[in-house]
Amino acid sequence: MQSLKLPRTMKKRRRPIPQPPSTPPTPQTLLLKTLDASNNKPTSNSSKKPRILFNTPKWLPLNIPQSELSLSLTLPTGQTFRWKETTHLHYTGVIGSHLISLKHLQNGGVAYLLHQTPSSEEDDARSALLDFLNVGISLTEIWEVFKASDLRFAGLARYLGGARVLRQDPLECLIQFLCSSNNNIGRITKMVDYLSSLGNYLGSVGGFDFYEFPSLDRLSMISEEDLRKAGFGYRAKYIIGTVKALQSKPGGGIEWLASLREMDLHHVVAALSTLPGVGPKVAACIALFSLDQHHAIPVDTHVWQ
Repeated sequence: MQSLKLPRTMKKRRRPIPQPPSTPPTPQTLLLKTLDASNNKPTSNSSKKPRILFNTPKWLPLNIPQSELSLSLTLPTGQTFRWKETTHLHYTGVIGSHLISLKHLQNGGVAYLLHQTPSSEEDDARSALLDFLNVGISLTEIWEVFKASDLRFAGLARYLGGARVLRQDPLECLIQFLCSSNNNIGRITKMVDYLSSLGNYLGSVGGFDFYEFPSLDRLSMISEEDLRKAGFGYRAKYIIGTVKALQSKPGGGIEWLASLREMDLHHVVAALSTLPGVGPKVAACIALFSLDQHHAIPVDTHVWQ
């Protein structure tokens, strides 16, 4: 029997080398793939992006005395769960799209540092920071009124100087306090970090990754099952339900939330309480920390005890 000769032009086919299994995608990866698919447009190599200029990061004074702002009595106290102590008594967080660090100077004043903020946006970042810190409210004047009205407070006031109520973004504040129900600060922070990681990545400071808080549209791409797997428990359905409720508001949920700043406290609490998972205490927290309702007093079982 003659052996079959292969033509010289034919080559022996190599068996493909099997690839190791890939790491399961994270919720952020799945979300980014969804966004990429929905915005899959051909790009032109001829288009040029404008050059973005950055100044060398440096600490700049805010000209706020410690009596008006104590970082340690304001940022890690349960008003917000997005600021990290990146080094000793240095705090870093995100305001809008700006990654900002804060510290006290030797004279007790506060300085700030902008990370990766284009020079053309530095003034906007400073304005956003001052708005977030609610600097239009004078603590010194309020403290004098409180001390004259309450002897107990008068004795404690010297330990509370600079404890300031923040003016947060209403959506960010709302979602954070949906995570706070029957929870502790450590676990709330992990939940908020999970949701924050769905936003645009802004950088890393002190070993912590920071993200712009996700928009309503991005939050709507997460399922209740995803949140339950991430450890949100029964809060998952409240977050999903609230996002859907906000999206159904006339003019959009962001506009609706902002409009609550113009209402009186009674109507604000009533409006917020129509959202899934928002009761009187959570509504009061959101009203106080983001909606200019400075006379709101959140009360829970710990206060009564």
